[in-house]
Amino acid sequence: MKLTSAEISNLWTAYMNDSGTICHLNHELNNVADKEIKALLQAALTISESHINTIINILNEENYPIPHGFKLDEDVSVTAPRLFSDTYLLLNINQLGKMGLQAYSMALPLATREDVYTFFSTCLRESDDLIKRSNTLLLSKGLYDKSPYLPSLDEFNFVENKSFLAGYFGEKRPLIGTEITNLYANFKRNALGSATMIGYSQVASKRDVAAFIQKGKEIAQKHCEILGSFLKDNDLSSPATWDTEVTDSTKYTFSDRKMLFYVTALTGISTAFYGASIALSPRHDIGVMYGRLIAEVLKYANDGAKMMIKHGWMEEPPRSLDRDELAKKN
Repeated sequence: MKLTSAEISNLWTAYMNDSGTICHLNHELNNVADKEIKALLQAALTISESHINTIINILNEENYPIPHGFKLDEDVSVTAPRLFSDTYLLLNINQLGKMGLQAYSMALPLATREDVYTFFSTCLRESDDLIKRSNTLLLSKGLYDKSPYLPSLDEFNFVENKSFLAGYFGEKRPLIGTEITNLYANFKRNALGSATMIGYSQVASKRDVAAFIQKGKEIAQKHCEILGSFLKDNDLSSPATWDTEVTDSTKYTFSDRKMLFYVTALTGISTAFYGASIALSPRHDIGVMYGRLIAEVLKYANDGAKMMIKHGWMEEPPRSLDRDELAKKN
């Protein structure tokens, strides 16, 4: 069976993400001090390296070109000073596991070839294990930010008033569990994203890249304020922020191409989380709020893609044939 468009696209995306992750993890392993966190980072590196090998074998069998991706000798200085604290590294590996779980859960149902299905099924289990291990470490170190608890109820009730869906006029109902969960989780992702972009902006080589990443930090911080305001209005606390977990290093650490790809990819992923949040937020004002956030991050991701094209850094994903282009060659 030939690879389908879904299979080849998801394999290509996994290769790009894992090759970039390998660059990050090699630098982090050279700087991390905590032995437990180091062991977890090493496990993650082993997983990413095995992914790359599997994808290369599948693509070679199909005589399909291997993506350029990101390379240790091009996109990272492994010996550069640490850019983030051990706390950030643990939080980040936890978040990478969650993003992997989402990505692989979408890729798996679209795989029909046995080897590709087995690969993404394995990736899914590995992401699950990575989340479990990082959760355990975060809890043991007192770093896990649990979402708020809900009060115990004597019985379940049915909604009797259409105001349950309102949110602009009159009295707003309290947030329901799914709304709280997503507001909290999206805040945490933006808080970690803000710290990431602070670090990246410090080590970016090109001024336009540094300015673009700095703008991303401002967007992430603004989104934290907006999401936090809904929690505050319901007397719920917001998660912690992690901007202080960035060092003062300005030495070359990652290539501008690698950082710009990562920032743009993270921004794109956030739209998926926001979209899912809309579906689970019946209150109209919350849905509209997420719609505005999505519009902002989509524009930012589009600006990032344009910058990558301008600098010749965007690797073209698998695409269909251009029949008009082929016709011109005759």
